[in-house]
Amino acid sequence: MSEHQPESEPASPSLTSPSSGSPSLASRSLESRSLESLSDQVEAAFARAINRVVPDLAGADPVIRPSERADFQANAALALAPRANRPRPDLAAALINALPADAPIAAAEVSGPGFINVALTAEAIWRQVAARLSAPRHGIAMPQSGVRTVVEYSGINIAREMHVGHLRTTILGDCLARVLEFLGADVVRQNHLGDWGTQFGMLIQYLDEHPEAPWRHNQLTPPADATGVAPSTVAALGDLYRAARKVFDADPAFADRARARVVTLQSGDPETLASWQEIVTESELSFMDIYQRLNVQLTPEHSVGESFYNPWLAEINAELAEQGIAIESDGALVVPSTSETGPDGEPAVLMLRKSDGGYGYDTTDLAAVRYRVRDLKADRILYVVDARQAMHFRLVFETARRAGWLPASVEAVHVSYGAVLGPDGRPFRTRAGDTARLLDLVNAAIAKARDTVTEKNPDLPQAELDDIAEMAGIAAVKYADLSTSRTKDYLFDIDQMVSSTGNTGVYLQYAHVRIRSILRRSGEPAGPIDPTLPLHPAERALAVALDGFGAVVIEVGELLEPHRLCGYLYDLAKAFNTFYLNCPVDKADEPLRGNRIALCQLAATTLRDGLDLLGIAAPERM
Repeated sequence: MSEHQPESEPASPSLTSPSSGSPSLASRSLESRSLESLSDQVEAAFARAINRVVPDLAGADPVIRPSERADFQANAALALAPRANRPRPDLAAALINALPADAPIAAAEVSGPGFINVALTAEAIWRQVAARLSAPRHGIAMPQSGVRTVVEYSGINIAREMHVGHLRTTILGDCLARVLEFLGADVVRQNHLGDWGTQFGMLIQYLDEHPEAPWRHNQLTPPADATGVAPSTVAALGDLYRAARKVFDADPAFADRARARVVTLQSGDPETLASWQEIVTESELSFMDIYQRLNVQLTPEHSVGESFYNPWLAEINAELAEQGIAIESDGALVVPSTSETGPDGEPAVLMLRKSDGGYGYDTTDLAAVRYRVRDLKADRILYVVDARQAMHFRLVFETARRAGWLPASVEAVHVSYGAVLGPDGRPFRTRAGDTARLLDLVNAAIAKARDTVTEKNPDLPQAELDDIAEMAGIAAVKYADLSTSRTKDYLFDIDQMVSSTGNTGVYLQYAHVRIRSILRRSGEPAGPIDPTLPLHPAERALAVALDGFGAVVIEVGELLEPHRLCGYLYDLAKAFNTFYLNCPVDKADEPLRGNRIALCQLAATTLRDGLDLLGIAAPERM
C-alpha cells in the first residue's frame, strides 16, 4: 500500500459552514462557482500518473468508478496494459507510485487483476463537505448554460379530462425541465394543446342549444365534504360532449347544424370563436388545478394549441410541394420518407393534407418545429411523448431537416417512455375497461397514504393529516414513475408506492424528515468543520455519496433519464440511515459533534434539492 501526503501547507483546521436555513433550490441564484468533485480530483491525479508512466497513452481515461471496498476504484490499468504491453498488476502498481504527492489520496492498493482501490484523506473529505455547504447550488456546474431548450410535455386535450395517458409525459417532462433549468439551460416549456377540430363545432352548437347546462367553474357545486370529488369544468364538458354525440348520431337536423358550426368556427366567426375561447379558458382552469396539485410547473402561458399553427398549414404544404419534398397521392399531399419504411416495405409517409382537404397533426407538428426554431430560437427541442409515436417523430424530424427548418445545429429528441400497467400487466384501465382518470389515480394514492399516516400517527389533527397525506400520495405517484427507466413499462401498484420502506418517494420524504428532526434537536447551526478529525466508515461513505450529487444531476441532463437521480437519492438516504445508526450526533463531543451536524445539514439540503428536481415536496415533519 502506498501513502500520499499533500505537498502544500495545511490550511487552518477550522472550516466554516453555513446555517441550516438555506433557501430552496428554485430560489437560489444560478451564479455560482463550480466545485471540482472528489471523483474529479482522483481522476486528475491518475491522469497525471498515466502521463508519467505511459506518456504515449497520455489523455487516456483513468476510469474512476465508485467502489464498495474503497472510496473509489481506478480501472485504467485494465484497459491500458495491453496497449502498453505490460502486465495489468504491474502497470497498476506503477500508476500508484506515480501519483502526485498533492493528490487527496491517503492510500491506493492493487486488487485482483489490476483494479486500484483508492482511499481519500479524511482532511480532503471534510474540506469538501465544508465547500459544498458554503457554495450556492452545492457548487454544481452549469454545463447547459445558455442552451435554449424547448420541452414539449403533457399535451392535454381541451374539454377532456386528463387520464392515465397524461401521467408519464407530465411528470417526466416537468422533471426534465427542472433539471435542465438548474443546469443553466434557457428552458421554454410547451404544452401542445388539442384545441381544434370538428368536435368543437358540435360541442359549441350543443351548448348554445342547452344554455341551462352547468359547465363553467362558477356554476359547479363543490362537494359537501373533503372526501368528495370536486367537480371540474372538463368533466362537465366531457359529459356534455358525449350527450352532443348521441344527439348528433340520432338527429340529422342537429348534425347539419353542428357541421355548419364547424364551418363558422374555422372561418373565424366572432361569436363562435368567443364560445370556443371560453371553452379553452375554462378547461385550462381545471388543468391548472391538477398541475398545481401535482407540483408541475406548467401555466397557461406555456400552452400553445394546435389552433396557433393553423395560419401556417397551407404555407407549410405549399413550401414542401415547391421543394419537391411533398407529392400528390390519391388526392392527398404526402411526404415519402427517404429512410423509413412501412409494414408493406414501401416508404413510410407523412400525411400533410388529406384527400378531403383537411390537415392532420403531421402538418401541425411540422409547423411547430419551424416555429420553435425560427421564432423561439431553440438550440434543442425535446418531445416527451410515448414510445408509440417513435415513427411519427422520425418522419417529422426527417421532413423538417430536408426542408431546412431543422438545421443540423439544432438537436431534436423524441424522449420516449413506456406504458403505465395495471395489476393484470396490461395498460392501466378501470374495472369497467375505461381509460383511468388521472385524478382518480392520484386520489387513490392519497387515500392510501392517509390510511398509512393515520395508522402511525392516530392523534394527528385532521388538517395536518390531510397535508401529509397529500404530500405523501403525490410523492408516491411521481416517484414510482420517475424511478422507473422511462423506456420501460411499470406497474401502478398503490400499496408499494406509498410504502415508507424500500425505494419509494415516501421513504425519501421520511429520510428528510428524520434529518430535519436531528437538526432541530441540535438547537444550533453547524459550527466550523475541523478537517483534522478522523472519519468513521459511515461518515466517510455518506460524505463521498453527498459529493456525487452534481455528477448525477449533470448525467440526467445529458441522458434525459430521471431514474438515475432517483437511484442516487435512494442510495443517499440509505447511506444517511447507516450513518444515523452508527454515528451519534447530539451525544458526540465537540468538535466531532459540529462535523456531524454539518454532514446532516448537507444531507438535508442535498435530499431536499434532489427531491425538488423531481418535483416532490420535502416535508419538515410527517
